[in-house]
Amino acid sequence: MTSVPDDSLTLSVRHKSIPPALWGRAASEVAAKRHALAEFSTPLLTLDRAAAEHNTSTMLGWAGERGLELAPHGKTTMAPVLWRRLLDAGAWGLTVATAWQAQVARAAGVRRILIANEVVDPAAIAWLAHETDTGAGAGVEIACWVDSVDGVRLLAESAGSRPIDVLVELGATGGRTGARGTEAALAVAREVLAAPRLRLRGVTGYEGSYGSDRSAATLARVRTYIGELRELAETLLAWDSLVDPIVTAGGSAFFEVVAEELAPLAGLAGATGRAVTVVLRSGAFQAHDEVFYAGISPFAESTLAFRPALALWSRVVSRPELTLVILDAGKRDAPIDLGMPVVHGHPGAVVTALNDQHAYVTVPAESSLAVGDLVRLGISHPCTAFDKWRLVPELDSADGPDPRVVGFVETFF
Repeated sequence: MTSVPDDSLTLSVRHKSIPPALWGRAASEVAAKRHALAEFSTPLLTLDRAAAEHNTSTMLGWAGERGLELAPHGKTTMAPVLWRRLLDAGAWGLTVATAWQAQVARAAGVRRILIANEVVDPAAIAWLAHETDTGAGAGVEIACWVDSVDGVRLLAESAGSRPIDVLVELGATGGRTGARGTEAALAVAREVLAAPRLRLRGVTGYEGSYGSDRSAATLARVRTYIGELRELAETLLAWDSLVDPIVTAGGSAFFEVVAEELAPLAGLAGATGRAVTVVLRSGAFQAHDEVFYAGISPFAESTLAFRPALALWSRVVSRPELTLVILDAGKRDAPIDLGMPVVHGHPGAVVTALNDQHAYVTVPAESSLAVGDLVRLGISHPCTAFDKWRLVPELDSADGPDPRVVGFVETFF
């Protein structure tokens, strides 16, 4: 995989919280100097490189032991430098949610892409058809989802010389996209098989729509859904209709259930005699968090636990009341869709609300926090943290006594 070289990025006023003294300098040059975290302005989102590397090796190792491949969801970070690290570490491919995200991935040199969505926009279909034709000689593989006869026909009307790869998406009542039930999914599959412009690669689903906790009822619902996805795959394999078959599911919350249910498919043969590739699409693990995924991850209580790699550094701008501290970080800097940030190092301190650029923190009366103090916050959801930052400095270790900036991660949102 290739990407824009790091030395092509110049720091500027466009990069939030980068101090003016560093504007006009190459990001690679600044990283080589290993500036102290304290030299940067606040608020500042940082990525702990060591923690992210631990999370990547943990997830890839776990999947590999089970004969599963990994195509992490790139929408979490939208950061080609982080995608490259996943692929270099052994990820099978990359997942994206939109055609534009796929275009970013192709511009970054990613060759195997799953578009985890139905592609119906005419411009997106035209790009997908063109990329399928022109990328074949370079080993480019792009596949998208289909869940309706109408969607199949839109793709089938496109112009091109090579068939577009599609996976039939299975849904269930109350879920997001996906054909509602096996019979509806099989009808979509028949439509694909009747369209010379398309090639049926396999089946797909997303179990995260069916629960957001680890209760017994949620786990049972997820397992039932994935079991139906497996049966759909087995039916299409029995038809001998899948070319280089792929079966994929697995967000960042229930991937162990997906692995247990789908792993038996790995090694079964499709129409070309090639073995089924079972692909997990978990993506949040690389950065992890300290609220949502920390509480729902199947690794939360195990020795395989992921480490939170993102930290938001903020300063106390006011202590207008004995038990109230105001920080300089707000909704423009931190996610709140799945919970408030958490405060490190100050027992009893709790973030209760965020304005655009301020955080309200209740503290014990005896708290030592004072105006000007630096405060480390843990984020609640990585998917809505990265999109607030064009540039994320990387630290050697956020837990060290003197964290140093050793790199920069550019995002594309």
